[in-house]
Amino acid sequence: MTALAKRRFFLATTYSGAGVLVLAALVVFDGRFPSFWRWLLFATAFVALEFHSVEVNDRLFQSSGVMVAITAGVVFALEGHSAALGMASIAALGPFVAQDLRERRWFQPAANFGQMILTSAAAGLVLDVALQNVGVANRSDFATIALAGTVASLAYTIVNWQLVLFAVRMVYRKRDVLPWSKMPVLLTSLLVMGVVGGLLGATMVLAQPAVTPLILIVYLIGHLSLSSFSQLREAHEATLRGFIKALEAKDLYTRGHTERVAYFSQLIGEELHFSGTQLERLRWAALIHDVGKLAVPAELIRKRGRLTDEEYEEMQTHAHLVEEILAEVEFLEPMVEIASGHHSHYDGNGYGGSGHRNGLPPSLESSILAVADSFDAMTSTRSYRMALTQSYALAELRRHAGKQFDPDVIDALQTSLARVGETYGSKHLDDEELARRLAEQGALIESV
Repeated sequence: MTALAKRRFFLATTYSGAGVLVLAALVVFDGRFPSFWRWLLFATAFVALEFHSVEVNDRLFQSSGVMVAITAGVVFALEGHSAALGMASIAALGPFVAQDLRERRWFQPAANFGQMILTSAAAGLVLDVALQNVGVANRSDFATIALAGTVASLAYTIVNWQLVLFAVRMVYRKRDVLPWSKMPVLLTSLLVMGVVGGLLGATMVLAQPAVTPLILIVYLIGHLSLSSFSQLREAHEATLRGFIKALEAKDLYTRGHTERVAYFSQLIGEELHFSGTQLERLRWAALIHDVGKLAVPAELIRKRGRLTDEEYEEMQTHAHLVEEILAEVEFLEPMVEIASGHHSHYDGNGYGGSGHRNGLPPSLESSILAVADSFDAMTSTRSYRMALTQSYALAELRRHAGKQFDPDVIDALQTSLARVGETYGSKHLDDEELARRLAEQGALIESV
């Protein structure tokens, strides 16, 4: 069994075991199970929404099921039943998402089973305590019920988030999962949907079955909003992948270059304590930083040996062309500015598009991209030079620190590489002139 499989097995058994224990304890020590038909209505809605959860970040799925859970909890508590037991038993039915069945996954459903029971039970206990003295609800109790639903929603959001975060950190580790972006928005939406669920529960008790169809419509609207967010995110990612494929088809030597630059940029950003949203913006900027080369002649990109002054000037235009090519892609506008400034120097020299401010230092993101791009260029084989050692590349970056490169960014790169225990480049080649001659000799051998 691999280390990843062991971590998955441990987490799945721990979470699912904890869920079974909590559910059994609620049955034994409480036992106030809700009305079956009322419970079945909420269970059906919850399972349907959870099964159609959408991926809102890398391997992070979310649904509007929280609205159903909190609505059910409020109704159960006000009817004199156990909100914790009712909500936990409903949650036990919703650990599967459609992707689990398509990919025949067992780990995620087993972990979700326990996580959802624990999350729902915590929120249900809040409702049981907060609403135990309300009795037969009337309009004067609406504010109390709404407050209880809000607190329960907060408990649901916090417990759910912490359990998911622990699971991802333990099983996948940072290297295997992209940084999660827009988390404040997503967590706020989860909290708001829970609050709405509490209000719906109060409305359902006070207005009785007449509002049930309207409540189901609200659930659907919540699902559609998350689905739209997920589709937009996937469309953005697909756009970036298309640009990368087009660039790599033109220059085989850059195959993998954009992904490595994005990875090195991410390592540096993490070391500098960037948020998930900042890391995503930085990663996207790295993925498009060479798109301008699509408009540069292929023979110039693939040339072995040094460029002439005229050829170097033509190559420099790619920093401007990235803006022309992506000018109409609105969501990439902040990333285009970062990418167009990655040839700016720390001392204000260099060149670039809108991201270059002559005489002024570039943005921190552009400085990170500059260091990551140069490090990968030196530690990978190019058409004009063989790969150099990592120690040479870091020394060369330091030689230009304070002039071309931001010293703090270089420190962050070196620290992050040591932290993840990774080494790049050649094992022994630390002479740039020799590396260039070897590349040129390779060209001669190919032409014979």
